[in-house]
Amino acid sequence: MGIGDQFKDKAQELKERAEKSMDGAKDRAKESGQQARERGQQAQDRGRQARQQGEERADGARRARDDADERYGN
Repeated sequence: MGIGDQFKDKAQELKERAEKSMDGAKDRAKESGQQARERGQQAQDRGRQARQQGEERADGARRARDDADERYGN
């Protein structure tokens, strides 16, 4: 095996390692993106819940105020 063949073999080995590394990086990026989307969805869900709870509390406060107005003639 000549020096030219050794360089070709090494070049092929490096190419395969680079491709494998790129595939791993793509997989990690894809997984990271999916996790970020899931966290974003969870944050939106928590925001909706908080808004709904706030609206329910505000409705309860308005009802209490209206009841007090009726009882005490204000």
